[in-house]
Formats: sequence, C-alpha cells, structure tokens
Amino acid sequence: MATFLYRLGRLAFRRRWLVTLIWVALLIGIGAAAAAATAPANASLTVPGTQSQRAFDLIAQRFPGSSFDGATARVVFQAPSGEQLTTSANTAAIEKVVSQLKSSSSQVASVADPFAAKTVSKDGTIAFAQVNYRTTATELTSATVNALQKAGADGRKSGLNIQIGGNALTAPATVGSGVGVGLLITAIVLFLTFGSLVAAGLPLLTALIGVGIGVAGITALSQALNLSSTTSILALMLGLAVGIDYALFIVSRYRGELADGHKREEAAGRALGTAGSSVVFAGLTVVIALAGLAVVNIPILTAMGLAAAATVVIAVLVALTLIPAVLGFAGKRVLSRKVRKGTAPAPEEAKPNVGTRWSRFVLAHPTAVLLVAIVGLGAIAVPALSLRMALPDDGHLPKNTTQRQAYDLLTQGFGPGFNGPLLVVVNAAGVADPRSAAAQIDKDISALSDVASVSPAQFNMAGNTATVNVIPGSGPNDTATDNLVAAIRDDSGRFQSQTGAQVLVTGTTALNIDISQRLSDAMIPYLSLVIGLAFLLLMAVFRSVLVPLKAAIGFLLSILASLGALVATFQWGWLSGLTGVQQTGPVVSTMPIFLVGVVFGLAMDYEVFLVSRIREAFAHGTETGAAVVTGFSHSARVVTAGAVIMISIFAGFVSSSEAEIKMLGFGLGVSVLFDAFVVRMAIVPATLALLGKAAWWLPEWLDKLLPNVDIEGEKLRKQLDTEQSSGGADRLGDYDMRRETLQQECQPGAMSTKRL
Repeated sequence: MATFLYRLGRLAFRRRWLVTLIWVALLIGIGAAAAAATAPANASLTVPGTQSQRAFDLIAQRFPGSSFDGATARVVFQAPSGEQLTTSANTAAIEKVVSQLKSSSSQVASVADPFAAKTVSKDGTIAFAQVNYRTTATELTSATVNALQKAGADGRKSGLNIQIGGNALTAPATVGSGVGVGLLITAIVLFLTFGSLVAAGLPLLTALIGVGIGVAGITALSQALNLSSTTSILALMLGLAVGIDYALFIVSRYRGELADGHKREEAAGRALGTAGSSVVFAGLTVVIALAGLAVVNIPILTAMGLAAAATVVIAVLVALTLIPAVLGFAGKRVLSRKVRKGTAPAPEEAKPNVGTRWSRFVLAHPTAVLLVAIVGLGAIAVPALSLRMALPDDGHLPKNTTQRQAYDLLTQGFGPGFNGPLLVVVNAAGVADPRSAAAQIDKDISALSDVASVSPAQFNMAGNTATVNVIPGSGPNDTATDNLVAAIRDDSGRFQSQTGAQVLVTGTTALNIDISQRLSDAMIPYLSLVIGLAFLLLMAVFRSVLVPLKAAIGFLLSILASLGALVATFQWGWLSGLTGVQQTGPVVSTMPIFLVGVVFGLAMDYEVFLVSRIREAFAHGTETGAAVVTGFSHSARVVTAGAVIMISIFAGFVSSSEAEIKMLGFGLGVSVLFDAFVVRMAIVPATLALLGKAAWWLPEWLDKLLPNVDIEGEKLRKQLDTEQSSGGADRLGDYDMRRETLQQECQPGAMSTKRL
C-alpha cells in the first residue's frame, strides 16, 4: 500500500489542477443537489424484534387508516394568574383555537376539545387539546406546522398562555455558535504548530471541502434514505475532526521530508507513502466501527453510522488526493518563515522539545506515572457505575422553547406521567367476550404500582383488538416508569391465561425503553468486537503481543473514564453551568456505543502515529528507552496538536440544541483528552519503559501468520533511500516522469520543435 500511495502522492502533486477541479466540481454538484432537496427532519423510528414494534405492527394491521403512528401535538392552555379556564371568555378563546386547528390542514386527523375530552386539570388552570395527524412528523408540510404555530399565536392574544409540545414541532437540531469558536481555536493551534499561515490554512480548507461534500450528500439523500438532521451534525462533527487531523499528519510529514532535502514532488510522494498509510488505517478503523453499528439492528442508528462512515471515507480520499495537490500550489510557503529564510537552528543545535523532555521524565519515573494515570482514569470512571440510559424527550430541551414549557405545564397540571403515556394493545382475536377481557385487563393494570389512570378500552371495527392508554405516576425517563412497563409485560402471561387475550405494551415511552435495553444489551458484544479488532490490527502493525494488549486496555480505560464524565455531567449535573445542561437525566441511549465506535478509530490513529515512530527506532537497533524518546521527539508535537484540534471541534458542539449532539460533543472531547494526553502520552511510554525489549515479543509461528502491514512505509523508505544512495534512478517515481516526457515528445510537431 505504501508504494501505491507514494505514486498517488506524486501523481496528485503533478496533476494538481485536475485533482483540485474534480473536487471543486464534486462540491458544487452535490451542493446543488442538496439545495434542491428537502431539508432533513426526523427519521421514523422502528426497532425490529421488540414488543413495542410488534404492537405497532398489530395496530397498523387491525386499525387500518388510524393515526397511531402519526405525528401528534399537545396544545397546552394556562389561564391568566388568578383565573380559571372555565370562565366564559377563556372557554371561548380555547374553542376558537380548537376550531382553527381542525380546519388548519388536511393532514389533521382529529383535534380533541379539552372540555369534551375532560383534559382539564383539577384546579381548572391548565388544559390541553390533543392534535393527531394523518402522517408522521417527517411528512408534515411546513404549511401544516406553520398553521399549528399560528393557532397558538392567535390564541395568546386573548391573554392565555399557550404552549405546544409533541413531535409535530420537533425542529431539526442545530450546532450552535460553539463550532465557530472551535474552528478559531483550531486555526490558532495549526499556526502555532506549523509557524506558517499557508500550512495552517491547508488542513482547514481541505477538511471543509470534504465535510461540505459529505454533509451535502447526506442532505440530498435525507428523504430517500430516511436520514435525520442529527445525522448531518454527526457527519459534520466527525468530518471536521478527522479531516483536519489527517491533513495535519500528512502536511507535517511533508515538511519533514522537505527538511531531509527531498524535492517537493518527492516529498509529497514520501509523505503520502508514510503518513498516508496511517491515515488509511485510522480511517478504516473508524469506518469499520461506525458500520458495525448495524449489528444493533436499529435502522435509524445503522443509517447514522453508515452516513458518518461515508463522510470519513471522503475525508480520507481528500487527504490522499487533494492534500498533495494543494501542497503543489503552496510551494515553499508551507514552511515557516524562519526555515524559508534559513534562520532556523539546526536540529543538533535546537533545544530538546517538550515531547523529548516529557518522555525522559516518564522514563525516569515509569511506575509512578503509570499508577497516577491508571488511578486517575479509574476515579473518573467511578460514576459510570450509576449509568442510566434513555432517549431524550421535550423535558431535555432548553427552558425557553415552547415544547419544554408545554412539557412543564403538563407536569404541573396533570402529573409527570402525562408526558410519557403507555399504549397497551389487547389482542382479543378468538376470545369469546373481548370486551369483558379488556375490562378485566383494565382493572388489573389499574391495580399495579405507579399507575395514575387507565382509560377505557377503544376497540377496532372488527371488535377483536383494543387499545388502552395508561398514564404512569412517574415521568417518562424515571426508573418507576421502566418498572411499570416491565410489570405489565411480566403479567401478560397471567392476563392471557385469565382472559385469553394477548397484551402488548407500546407507545413512545415503551419504545424508548426497548431501544435503551437493546443498546445496553449490545454494548458488551460490540465493545468486545471493537477491542478484539484493535488487538488484531495492532498486532499486525507492531509485530507484538504486549503492545496491542496495552493499547486495548488503555482504550478501555479512556472509554470508561469518558462514560464516568458523561454521567457526572449530564446525569448528576456537575459542570452544568459550563456545559449548558438545563435538565439532568439519563444519558442518551446511543451515546456509549457511539463513543466506543468513534473513539476506537481516533485512538488507533494516535497509537499508530506515536508508537510506529518508537517501533521504527527500535527496529534500527535503538534501545527501548531511547526509542521512546526518539518517537516522542518526532511525534508528540503533532499528536498533541491533533488532540487539541479534535477537542476544540468536539467541544464546539456542546452548544448544540440537541441533547444527543451536546452529549456526543462532550463525550468525544473528553475521550480524546483522556486517550491522547493520559493513555498515549503517559501510559504508553511508562508501559514500554517497564516492559523494555519484551514489549516487542512475538512468537515466531504468529509472526509468520500475520500479514506485514508496514503501516509507516518503512520498506518503501529503505528502497527509495537505497536507490538514491546508489545513484540509480527512482524506478517508482521517475519512471512516471520519463513516460510523461516521452509522450510529450511523441506529440505531432514535438520533434521538429525540439530540432529548432
């Protein structure tokens, strides 16, 4: 692979105009398609194999034309201070809003008048009108949503406080202003790293082009592939982070090759043949981890993983083609001003850099550094023992949103369970007296703990299936609600033996519980798969058993510490002022598995870039301790810069309005912090120092079985250096140049022009 990438780097450098135009044309073409497409909204949620999904499927079969799976809105009314909604003026205002909602759109299936439906609080100050739509939230037109909002705005003119909740108003997630701050910090870090505005601008420019293509592609295909707005933000987050990091590694290696005296085109080829191999490896691990989310068997999660993986693939392709092309335009301006002017100190005259001094400190105190790092990560991971997972609802939105205010008003007027009703489906097909069976089931459910109310059974036209609304006494994300769902399901066998009817529990709350349970069950197998893959890949890369084992343990430590930080911040409320957490609650169910997948790829990136330099020095006969110092002196600065950049990018997404994106940005940021600065910078050198030569032990039989990956292109460099030292032609690169020259000379008129 190193040889192929070497040739690709030289080709892209020479054909820089063509390569650049191709990428710009792709950006414009896909951007135009995205502009013409419908903006992504909220993808429909299905979870095959769960009881919730089986109940939804049964409803669709037995209640044809119903709107059980359609969008809903709750228009909540609150009387002015000191008044009740039952006054003639307030009643007239509510009825006017209800009438306006009924005629607002053809997509409206029904609107329940609060007084007829008896959805008025006991004190008469709060009521709500339930609006059911014929279509899902993703299919609601903007005219329908605008009409819903207008009805609320018109009603407020009468003096009522009107707020609207439900998924009909679920707005696409936004990234917040923090992303701009993160990019600014990234630009500063790049400039301090390279000492050149041009070199600092290259990673930003190419990453933005790659992200633009990826996000535009997701937007263009959002309706066809049922993608949500969260998918675009996830792709933006990962695309920026890995795109900038991959470009950073290649540009840094390119500058190093120039410093070694290679010409610009040769330096581009060597940079891609070495650092480019690390980029391919790191990108491949991220793609595998994200695509592996398909094993959870939640379609929306699979779609998010594949879309994000596609953006990472684009970032890799941009790094391998556009980066060397743009380097061709940059010329020597990619070097710092001191280097261009020849005033930079020679390597032997320069003071030891921070990486060198830190590695020497670790080598002097390996046991102490290792213990402090492990104990520190272990202490941060302790809150993970209290991890609770759930999907976000309106209660996690900022307090100034109408959905959150409607949520709070419903809790105030009717209790927290009104925000998380359960839908019980009674399948009475073949039962002699379905209505008596449903009535008995109603009675038995009412007797369960934490049940606030149970509505009478509503039968279908055939009279063989009924639905029952159960209002819990606790909120949708409370443990008591989870226990109530489990209790009804546990008693389903007893219900069936007594009445002959099958009982299924569904609804948004039950569906969220099923999703959380499935993700929780998949966590250990998925973590085992990812860590096992990391172990095998690193064993092939470093020709060692203990180094991959150390990497896998370090990766696990950083993941556990990240989960602990997530629980402490979002579940316990620590640092809530800094992160903008307005409502504590369970961690979003998708968070742990996303962290595992994404951080796995990022961790392998830093592991390969750092340890490969150490391995290279050891292979050349350097003692392990000195090899660690050599590796850190060359790589620590770039790894540190890459980590700070990633942390800045991820931290910028903490300002997002979407709870999932906010948590993911925070989780990925702290994961990179722990992995890069604690695991890679402390645990790795300390462990290698303690293991010594044994760190590179590999049984002979295993050495023969493993493929020789040569991730750093060591064979390529040896081959090229040997050819140059012997004075021979560079067969890998100069052959292409000779062929191009020959083709030019063979053009009509070329020979005659040459003679003249």
